[in-house]
Amino acid sequence: MGKGVKAAVIGGVFAAMVGGAGYGAYNIMSALSGDGGTSGVAAEKKSGPPGKDEVKETTARFFAAWEKGEASTAASYTNNDTAAEQLLTAFGDDAHITDVKITPGAASGTTVPYTVKAKVAYDGKSKPLSYSGKLKVVRGLTTGRPLVDWQPSVVHPELKKDDTLVTEESASPPIEAVGRDGSVLTKEKYPSLGPVLDALRDKYGDKAGGSPGIELVVRHTGGSAPDTPLLTLAEGKPGKLTTTISPSAQSAAEKAVKRFAQSSVVAVKPSTGEVLAVANNRDDGFNAAFEGQAAPGSTMKIITAAMLIDNGVTSMNGPAPCPASAVWQGQKFENLTGMDPDESATLANSFMRSCNTAFIKLIDEKPLTDASLAQEAEQRFGLGQDNWKTGIVSFDGSVPEVSGPDRAAGAIGQGQVQMSPLNMASVTATAITGAFRQPYLVSPKLDDRQLARAQGLKASTAAQLKQMMRLTATRGTAQEAMAGLGGDIGAKTGSAEVDGNAKSNSWFTGFRGDIAAAAMTEEGGHGGDAAGPIVAAVLRTGG
Repeated sequence: MGKGVKAAVIGGVFAAMVGGAGYGAYNIMSALSGDGGTSGVAAEKKSGPPGKDEVKETTARFFAAWEKGEASTAASYTNNDTAAEQLLTAFGDDAHITDVKITPGAASGTTVPYTVKAKVAYDGKSKPLSYSGKLKVVRGLTTGRPLVDWQPSVVHPELKKDDTLVTEESASPPIEAVGRDGSVLTKEKYPSLGPVLDALRDKYGDKAGGSPGIELVVRHTGGSAPDTPLLTLAEGKPGKLTTTISPSAQSAAEKAVKRFAQSSVVAVKPSTGEVLAVANNRDDGFNAAFEGQAAPGSTMKIITAAMLIDNGVTSMNGPAPCPASAVWQGQKFENLTGMDPDESATLANSFMRSCNTAFIKLIDEKPLTDASLAQEAEQRFGLGQDNWKTGIVSFDGSVPEVSGPDRAAGAIGQGQVQMSPLNMASVTATAITGAFRQPYLVSPKLDDRQLARAQGLKASTAAQLKQMMRLTATRGTAQEAMAGLGGDIGAKTGSAEVDGNAKSNSWFTGFRGDIAAAAMTEEGGHGGDAAGPIVAAVLRTGG
């Protein structure tokens, strides 16, 4: 992010003050009318798409005014002169772009491609700027005039709604992020780390010992996203930022998520809470691995099983009957198609088969209340208190206290329960160690931040959860996905129905030795089908 941002000037020094009298009069009249202005002379209103000559003339006038830095005049040839003038003014005033030369290409109907060549100059530093763009000419709705259809991308293809251009000394110096082994992490080598590295630079650039450079950036004024650099006029001195990322685990995670669209995975080190890998395969750049909020399906049964054990309702080898269906306060719940009922099932058996009805039948037992699941999640697993400080933005999970059908749905990871893959990797880490260690990507010693705390689990509860996850990985619903993994392994599958999606979201969480991982794939179906292979691939690296 830059500093010393100047407010964009509307009007100002780029107002049209030169040119022939006729041309100037035309633009004065234009400013007084809608759709970018009209001449004020009564004329027949045209309709239909602009013709070839109209497209050529309109773009020529727009480009000519833009080249001269005449923001107001250029804006008058668009169908949103207020927004256009603001951004075109910032192009010169805030982005310090001069010597503009625009070369149009051959029009395709009403769409015109073009190249922009210019110079960016700031604080004695300058560099050439070159990029390609395109615009469309439309007919004004009220005037019938041919006008440039205004979009921020007309000025630069990287610009979206509420964005602007700024050239200045960056507030955050560049960083050289390194993994736990000291090797440099780059978005070229680890593509899905791109947003994470940008976020780390934005937060820790001034703490990592570097010096700022001078950049032309896209400033996303409509939100909190970091600036997007377009051109570096002067290199800053990078500061070194050590992360917890394991290059081997990260490489495996990057490859694994590519197998399934809209998928995310996180791996952590249970003994410390360090994040070993974070990867996303999404078309929107969103870090769903850390910030996603979705129903986790049956992976939630890890927490529900802990609640049942901690409250003395049952134990791993205690009863947890698995009927074909269960009714809770008027709502009927069923198991996955093909699951045989088992009235004599133990909790371990119902857990490894992922029997929904077993868990729903038990949540009515005393001393459980509407608050029990939320208390277990918060006090034992550190979830839902909005106090995680991972080093970048993350979601802390949400398990609200609810009554009615949502209480039963929450026990099997539906209803109002929301999690991210980061949350579920942490749940597994807590389940197998008994201790909640808040996940983090950057050491808290760097900025003296206080990590979240929670009570954790009794040793006996953790031992039972770990054994039930082992059984699930070797004999239950996770067996196929975890096949071939040696060592001490365990897992839990999940699928979560989402309104409007043809398939359920696929969830899977598991451990192998001192690495725990969780993944979610949208519309992936059963947990072992899509998310399972992703987690297994990461666990195979050993961290």
